[in-house]
Parts: sequence; C-alpha cells; structure tokens
Amino acid sequence: MQIPDLLSVVIFLPLAGAVLTMLARGDQAIRVIALVTMTATFVLSLFLWIGFSVEDAASLQFVSGGFSLISEAVDIKYLVGVDGISLLLVLLTTLLGPIVVLSSWNYITQHRKGYYSLLLILQTGMTGVFCAFDVVLFYIFFELTLIPMYFLIGIWGGEERIYAAVKFVLYTMAGSLLMLVAILYLGHVAGQAVNGGVFTADYAKLLEFNVPISTQAWLFVLFALAFAIKVPMFPFHTWLPDAHVQAPTGGSVILAGVLLKMGTYGLVRFCLPFFPNAAADHAVLFGTLAVVGIIYGALVSRAQPDAKKLVAYSSVSHLGFVVLGIFAFTLTSLQGAMIQMVNHGLSTSALFLLVGMLYERRHTRAMADYGGIARSVPLLTFFMVLTVLASAGLPGLNGFVGEFLILAGSFGSSTPAMAVLTAIATTGVILAAVYLLWMLSRMFFGPVRREENRVMPDLNRRELATVVPLVVLMILMGVVPQPFLARSEPATARLLELIDEKQAAAPAVPTPVSPKKRPTSPEPLPEGAQPLEAKAAIPGYKAQPVRAIKHSFVLQMQDPR
Repeated sequence: MQIPDLLSVVIFLPLAGAVLTMLARGDQAIRVIALVTMTATFVLSLFLWIGFSVEDAASLQFVSGGFSLISEAVDIKYLVGVDGISLLLVLLTTLLGPIVVLSSWNYITQHRKGYYSLLLILQTGMTGVFCAFDVVLFYIFFELTLIPMYFLIGIWGGEERIYAAVKFVLYTMAGSLLMLVAILYLGHVAGQAVNGGVFTADYAKLLEFNVPISTQAWLFVLFALAFAIKVPMFPFHTWLPDAHVQAPTGGSVILAGVLLKMGTYGLVRFCLPFFPNAAADHAVLFGTLAVVGIIYGALVSRAQPDAKKLVAYSSVSHLGFVVLGIFAFTLTSLQGAMIQMVNHGLSTSALFLLVGMLYERRHTRAMADYGGIARSVPLLTFFMVLTVLASAGLPGLNGFVGEFLILAGSFGSSTPAMAVLTAIATTGVILAAVYLLWMLSRMFFGPVRREENRVMPDLNRRELATVVPLVVLMILMGVVPQPFLARSEPATARLLELIDEKQAAAPAVPTPVSPKKRPTSPEPLPEGAQPLEAKAAIPGYKAQPVRAIKHSFVLQMQDPR
C-alpha cells in the first residue's frame, strides 16, 4: 500500500524542522528538535521500503506532485517518486540524518542554531536529488545542497576552512552551470519533438526523445563533467581531501555518505539513458579514468600521515569501482555499482565517525600521535576493525558484495579493453587492504607512543548509537544482500534494455522543428485509412523508431501503479 504524498513529507519534513530550529531557544531545544525531525524522517522513509513493490521496481512509485512550477509556457513541474535505482539511496540519506545530529551533539559548541538548521536544509536537498523526476527540479535540489555545505565547512571547519569551502563551491558550481546549459538545450529540442514545441524538463518525455547522434557527444560531456566533479573522479578530485579534512565530522559523514553519490547517481539516471551512444563511445575513457582513480587514490592514501585525509582519499579509490561498473554496461556490474554506492556510504561514514571520536578525545588526527590505544578503547577498536575490514572488501561484509559484482560484471563486458581495465582495477582491492590495515596497525596496536593514550575513555551510549546501525547494516548486506539487490535489479535491467533500444534508434541528424504551439486535434481520416499514432498528427513531427515504446520504462513512469 502506497501512502499519497508520503515522499513529499519525507523530502520536506527536514525543511520544516529547520524553521522550528531557527525559532527555538536554548541549545538543548535546538538539538532535540533536529534529532526528532531527522529520526521522524527516517522512520517515515521506512514505509517507502515496506510499501515498495519489487515486481514494479522499474516503475515510478510513491509519485507525488505533477503540478507546474512556473507557468504553462514551459513544461517544468514538481514531480517526485522513487524506483529501484533511487530507493536505497533515499533510505541511506535519511538513515545518516539522525546519526549526523548525534555525532555533532558535543562536537559543535558554537552557533548551534545555524549548524542544525543548515543540516536540516541540506537533508531536504539531498533527498530531493534522488526523488526528482523533472530535470529542472533535480537541478534545483542539486544546487540547494551547495549552499548549506559551503557554510558547514566555512564556519565550523578547521583552520583552512575558508579555502576548502570556496574550492568546493567553485568546482561544483562550474560543473553544474555547464549542466544547466545542456538542460536548457535538451529541454528545447525535446520539447519541439515530443511536446508540441513547448520546452520540457519532464524526465519521461526526455527519455522518449532520441537525442540525435550529432549532438549527443557534447551534451553528454556537459552532463558527465558535472557529475564527474561531484563523484569526484580523477583528475577532478582535488577539492575532496581539502573539504573532508576541514569539514566537521558531521560534514564529512554527509560528504562521503551522500553528496558523492549524487555524482554516480547522475551518471546512471541521466547520462546513460539520455545519451546512450555517446556514453558507449566514452566508456573506455571513463573506465580508464576510473582505474587511474582506484590506483592513485589507494597509493596517495597510503602516503598520508593524517587519518582523516587517508579516509578522504580512499573515497576517490572506492568510487572509481562504482564508475567502472557503470560504464561496463552489464547487469552484474551495474547492480554492483548500485549496491556499492550504499556500501561506501555506510563504511566510509563509519570511518569518519570513528576518526572524529578519536579527535574529540585527543584533538589530533596525526597517526603518529596514537599507538596501542586498543587497550584503553576496546569497543572503539572493535568497531574500527570491523569497519576497516568491510571497507577493504572482506567476504561476509558489505564491501565484498559490491566490489565482486563490479569486477565480475566488468570483466565480462563487451566494451573494448574493459577486461584489461578490470584486471588492473583488482590491484586496488589489495592496495585498499594495505593502507587500511596499515592505519589500523599504526593507530590501535603496537607500543603506546603517548601517555594520553593510556587513559582515553571508550565509547559512550550516544557514540554507540551512531556506529551500531551502520555496522549492523554492513554485516546484514554482506551476509544477506539479496533483499537489497532485488529492489534495484528490475530497474537496472530495464535501463540497459532502454539503452540498447535507443542506441539502435538514435537519429543521425536533429529532429525537424515543430511549430511552437501545442498539437491540435487531427482532422478526420479518409475512409479506409489506417489510424496514426497521436504524435504523428503534430505538424512536422518525425516519428522516432523506438522499438518498445508501448511497454517501455517511459510509459511505466507515466502510469505508475
């Protein structure tokens, strides 16, 4: 059973909580409102999981909205929903919400009203990104995440926080503005072809439109560049370590857990189905950059003296596997990429939380200042060991499932050179174990290098509440991954089918321009004439030979069950 407008409540409840937080008085009241709001949002999002139909996972479910955002002159609407591709990412986002609030409980001591208000606004933006099925609405949510994150880093960050915040904004904004240009052009030409000459940002209509091969390449580059910066892929990764190191612990958890996934999600949601021919043409390039990122991120991680920067560079390496799986164009690799997005969000968020807990105790992130702390903080050590093993891909934990599916699917890909790239990428698994176990050995075991390490307090109940849910999910998704994979498989399979159909049907030249007016009713047909499709009645319209339009993902989205 699907509850009407449940998804809109999940998206905008944190925004309402932000307003209440700004009106609240007293630090305790501010923190309680933020925690209650985030927890309520997560609980409501669980009904998305409960009510989600696995059989219809390729269709849009929990649809809300559909009304115009601007005017009838342009087809831009508020339309949100979830399918198998976005469901797990929405749940990951809402899960991390209360965890981030709890992790900031004592860490943030100044300007708490502003901090928690920005966290709640950021939560709305991130959730909206994964639910928007109007491209302009997606862009609005995508940009909305930029402002709160800028202030979270710039106000509550470390000594070089201004530099890190500005660099983060410049990189992200440069990419997203290029994407906006592509959105405007795509909406214009698609509107003329499939929407009676009216600009459209409707995701289903844009899927229905076959972008001419002659224009796919540059549109793909503009979209993909914005998402590559967000991932971030090599060589667009340089903003990430600065942002992670300077951000407060909660900011790092959000960056690693959710914001980076907006890039990989965008590649899957927009670049592959909108521009399938261009995506295939650039697959080797993206696969090569992904493998370079895997190896480079791992080697640079090993060279870091700062524990937080080591974890930051590990994201460059781990998300390289996700990009490799996306551009292998097999069901197995794409399934692996989808589940690995969630796996990385869990394990890397836990690593940042645990490093942040150590920083709260010793006020240093230098690994040389630790050593032998396993004796004084056994609980923290246990969770760190488990999280490191999950991140390194130990069988039985979540990281293994995603990496195995990606490597297995990519090795069997028909994309040229993908098997060689996959073979090289497997060395990244070994290198991940090297730098993660090296960090673990240097910080937690061996001789005690500082007397302060002998009297460190272990995890308290609040800290346990932040780590335990993540660790439980790491084990659950490693031992029983099928319930999670089952929800994304129909959607990823349909996506690959749609890519094949559109690759075969893509026109070589732009579709003829229709008059800028809505289609009128067709004149009566002559006696004995065969009826035409409705769209063929539009003056100047040239039918696109998409083979399976009647039963495609496009119409499933337009008529959700």
